[in-house]
Amino acid sequence: MVERACRRCHYITEENICPNCKSTDLSEDFSGLVIIFDPERSAIAKTMRIERKGRYAIKVR
Repeated sequence: MVERACRRCHYITEENICPNCKSTDLSEDFSGLVIIFDPERSAIAKTMRIERKGRYAIKVR
């Protein structure tokens, strides 16, 4: 399957709809990867405004 990143929340998924924010605006053109395990305690999650654990792209085109 092809991985895509959501342009709205940057969540990385293989689905056609983002399971995080329900957007259909997904892109195969993304770079960087951050894995969030504990969004409440993560400084990166706070900076990126991530509220759920998972895999996120740093930049989505």
